[in-house]
Amino acid sequence: MEDSATARARQPGFDPKLLDAYVVKDPEAMAMNFAKALENLGKAASTWLAPRERGEIVDPVSEPMTELVKTLSKVAEYWISDPKRTLEAQTYLLASIFGIWSRTLNRLSGDETGDPHAEAPKDKRFADEDWQRNPFFDFLRQTYLVVSDWADKLVTDAEGLDEHTRHKAAFYVRQITAAISPVNFLLTNPQLYRETVASHGANLVKGMKMLAEDITAGGGDLRMRQTDYSKFAVGQNMAVTPGKVIAQSDVCEIIQYEASTETVLKRPLLICPPWINKFYILDLNPQKSFIKWCVDQGHTVFVISWINPEERHAGKDWEAYIREGIDLVLDTVEKATGERQVNAIGYCVGGTLLAAALALHAQEGDKRIASATLFTTQVDFTYAGDLKVFVDEEQIVAMEDRMKTLGYLDGSKMASAFNMLRASELIWPYFVNNYLKGQDPMPFDLLYWNSDSTRMAAANHSYYLRNCYLDNNLSGGRMKLAGKTLSLKDVTIPIYNLATREDHIAPAKSVFVGSGFFGGPVTYVLSGSGHIAGVVNPPDKKKYQYWTGGPTTGTYEDWVSAATETPGSWWPHWQTWIEQMDAERVPARKPGGGALNAIADAPGTYVMARV
Repeated sequence: MEDSATARARQPGFDPKLLDAYVVKDPEAMAMNFAKALENLGKAASTWLAPRERGEIVDPVSEPMTELVKTLSKVAEYWISDPKRTLEAQTYLLASIFGIWSRTLNRLSGDETGDPHAEAPKDKRFADEDWQRNPFFDFLRQTYLVVSDWADKLVTDAEGLDEHTRHKAAFYVRQITAAISPVNFLLTNPQLYRETVASHGANLVKGMKMLAEDITAGGGDLRMRQTDYSKFAVGQNMAVTPGKVIAQSDVCEIIQYEASTETVLKRPLLICPPWINKFYILDLNPQKSFIKWCVDQGHTVFVISWINPEERHAGKDWEAYIREGIDLVLDTVEKATGERQVNAIGYCVGGTLLAAALALHAQEGDKRIASATLFTTQVDFTYAGDLKVFVDEEQIVAMEDRMKTLGYLDGSKMASAFNMLRASELIWPYFVNNYLKGQDPMPFDLLYWNSDSTRMAAANHSYYLRNCYLDNNLSGGRMKLAGKTLSLKDVTIPIYNLATREDHIAPAKSVFVGSGFFGGPVTYVLSGSGHIAGVVNPPDKKKYQYWTGGPTTGTYEDWVSAATETPGSWWPHWQTWIEQMDAERVPARKPGGGALNAIADAPGTYVMARV
C-alpha cells in the first residue's frame, strides 16, 4: 500500500517527477564534499578573524546595527503602542500566510487555485520554473512576497514618523527583506538545491574556497568579486585612448588626448569626473569610450584624473580640488592650446564640484568656462534618493571620527553603500553565484571599473556630505568657498543638464529640480537606463532612448509627460548643442602644444593606485 506522500504525489496538479532532481543519489560523495566545504569555510573564518585578533581591523559593527535598531524601533513603537493596531497587523499577516497555505493544500489536492502574485511585475530572482511549479518552493515564494509587502506596509502606514526616519526605515526594511529572500539559501532555492544534489556538493567546496580567497584579497574584509578581474588591465585593454599627462598637482593629473581628425573645434573640452570613482568609466574600451568618441568628433579633450587619496591628503577640501584640479586644467588648456575659453563637462559629484566652481568663478570674474555639461549631477539634494539614508548629524559625526584616524574614508565603505542601494542586483546574486553555486563570475568591464573604488580625503568628503546632502547649501545660496558665499544664480552660461531615468544615485527628479537654480539657459535631457549605462551609451549600439522638452518649469512629472522621445544615444544631440554655440575649427593640436612636456602616457599613474 503506497504511503501518504506517494499518494499526494499522484494527485492531479502535482507531477511526482519534479521530486527526482531533489533526491540525493550519492550520500557518501555528498558527505565528503560537505566536509571539504566546512573545512574551506573554516579557513575563511580564520582569515576574517586573524587581523581582528591582531588589532589591525576594528569593526564599528555596532554603529550601523544601532542605527537600524533605533530606526525600526520607532516603527515598532507605533504598532505596539495600541493593542488594537498590533492585533490588526498580526491578523493581516497571519491571514495572508494562512491563505497561501490553504491554496497550497488545495493545489496538492488537484485544485489549481490562482496565485495572487502571478500578475505582479516579474521578479527575476524567481525566474526558475520550480518557484511556481513545485508547491513547496511556491509556498516559500508567496510567503516571502507577502511578508515583504507586509513589512513595507508597516513603515508606510506608521504615523508620527519624520520624513528622514521613514526614509531610513523603508531602506532598512528593503535591506532586510533582500537578505532573507529564500533565493539566498541552499535549502530554499530550487536551482541551488538541484545543482548541489547534481554535483554532490562540489559547488559548495568551490564556493567556500572562493569565499576564503575573497576575504584574503580584502585583507580580512570580504571583497566580493563581481567579475573576472584577471581579464582586465588599465592602460592595456581599458583606458587606452592615446594621450599624454601634461600637468600634475597633489590631487590630480591632467591628460590631453591626441587628435584623430585633421581639424578640431577651436574651443577645447575639459572633463571633470567624480573623485568617488575613477575617470576611465568614460574610456572603458574603444567601443564604449565617450572620450574617444569626442576626440573623433573633433574635440581637443582634457581630462582630470583624480588621485586616490592617502593620509597626507586629509586636509584637501573642495577649495583645494577646485584650485588644484579645475583651475589647474584651465591653466593647462591655455598653455597647451592658447585658448582661454573651454566647454566643460562634470560627471556626478564632479559635476557638483564644477557647478560650485562656476559660482565661485562668477564672483571672481573668471569667464574661461563658456558652457557646462552636467552628467547625472545634483546641485539640489531635496530629492537625493536613498543615499540620504546615510546622512544625518549623528552618522556624519561618527564617520568624521573614523576618518580622523586614517585621514580618508576607505573606498570599500563607499562601494558598499552604493551596492546597498541595489542589494538585490549588486550583492545577493553574486553571493549566491560565487559562494553557493561556486561559479566564477563572467568578465565584464563595467563591473571591473565598479570594483576599482577610491578613497575619499577626510576634509573633502566631510564638506560634501555636510554642504550637499545634510544642509543643501549649494542650491540654498549658503555654500562658502574661498571666503565667498556662492549662488548658482550667478552662473549664466548655457548648461546641458543630463539625467538618467532609472538613476538610483542622482535621481532624475533631483537633477530636474536642480536645473531651476541656475541663472542662465538650461537644456534638460533625460536618458533611458541608469547612472552609468544611460551616460555611457555609444550611438552605434542603438540602445535606449532620450527625451527632450521645454524649459524646466513646473513639475518633473509634467515635463516628462510632454517631452519628445528619440530612440538611441543622446551623444549626437549633445554634439549638435556644442556646435550650435561655436563650431569654428582649427588645425589639430598635439598634447602639450609645444609648451608643456609629457609627464607620462595616458592614462597616467594616479589611476593605477588601487584600494
